[in-house]
Amino acid sequence: MTNTLLAQIRLLAKDFFSETIACRRHLHSNPELSFAEYNTSEFIAGKLKEYKIAFTGGIAGTGISGIIEGKNPLKKTIALRADMDALPIQEAGTAVYKSKIPGVMHACGHDVHSASLLGAARILQRLRGHFEGSVKLIFQPGEEKLPGGASLMIKEGVLENPRPSAILAQHVMPQLEAGKIGIRKGLYMASTDELYLSVKGKGGHAALPDTYVNPLLIASAILLKLQEDFMNPGTKKIPDIPTVLAFGKIEGRGATNVIPQEVTLEGTFRTMDEKWRSEAHGMMKAAAEKIAAQMHGSCDFTIIRGYPFLINDENLTERVREYASEYLGAENVVEIDRWMTAEDFAYYTHHTAACFYRLGTRNESRGIVSPVHTPSFDIDENALETGTGLMAWLAICELNL
Repeated sequence: MTNTLLAQIRLLAKDFFSETIACRRHLHSNPELSFAEYNTSEFIAGKLKEYKIAFTGGIAGTGISGIIEGKNPLKKTIALRADMDALPIQEAGTAVYKSKIPGVMHACGHDVHSASLLGAARILQRLRGHFEGSVKLIFQPGEEKLPGGASLMIKEGVLENPRPSAILAQHVMPQLEAGKIGIRKGLYMASTDELYLSVKGKGGHAALPDTYVNPLLIASAILLKLQEDFMNPGTKKIPDIPTVLAFGKIEGRGATNVIPQEVTLEGTFRTMDEKWRSEAHGMMKAAAEKIAAQMHGSCDFTIIRGYPFLINDENLTERVREYASEYLGAENVVEIDRWMTAEDFAYYTHHTAACFYRLGTRNESRGIVSPVHTPSFDIDENALETGTGLMAWLAICELNL
């Protein structure tokens, strides 16, 4: 029965492939930014109606939750999640499905995620007589913007009525060839916090150093101290926990002969331990404020707490590895490293057993190699056949466990 079902899913993924591509291309051509996915949500709702899948819209604004009931639908529920939002990036290239929206692009593959979930949903709806339990479909807004659509959908009850025993999601990975997936159990992705510093001194004419306190020098000293304490090998004063502290923006609106009153800095802090995360916040603020005071200035240090770390349930992820090996072949299921990037799917992983895996989208022979979040990002669309079939297979395997 299992081999027959596996063959059916593969066949349906192939049969629905052109429709899945069409969905992805429509979404790619019509990207919308975080929490403004109105047309995207309407498109997905239309497809669910077409597939005769029950759903509820308007969750966290534009989010959708669908349900596919198999035999004995209350026995068990598995959730599948896709995100819908795009990025404020101007797309390069000449693809026929290139973004029609100036300055907005699906540069992180959320069009792929949503199209794949639609394809998987269509397969599951066709095969609902072959599994017990239910599959919950989660089409989520705002992955790219704090506080994250996942946190809002959870607050509005997306993990209740029915409550899933596990949730699965995939994310494009241009480092991995199409036809493969990447997987890792346990700690996988980092928490992320936004750092905003306002360093104040006393402005003045650059030629009169006795009359001013230069906030640029204070900001520089703070940066060097934080780099030394958190990132420099041999001088770090932190526990042996994966940690990244980095600043990407510094602004002091002075001139060649004008010392500004204030300098602002923006950065990010990432780690994989909640206790250390909170301790580090205190350390950073204390160090910055101390240096500023010693240099006769001041520092306002604001930390906006972002997504938590993402943890893949070890037992579930091991089963996913086994299921995926059956579907794709063991040689196409690749062990991947931890990443210090962040994902709001992490919120789900702190509420139920979860597995977040990577979908290979690379094709070097066709020059499809660009990283996510770049203007030239694209995918080998053969990955859509892998993504749709595999998601459906994983859900059925878990339900029939």
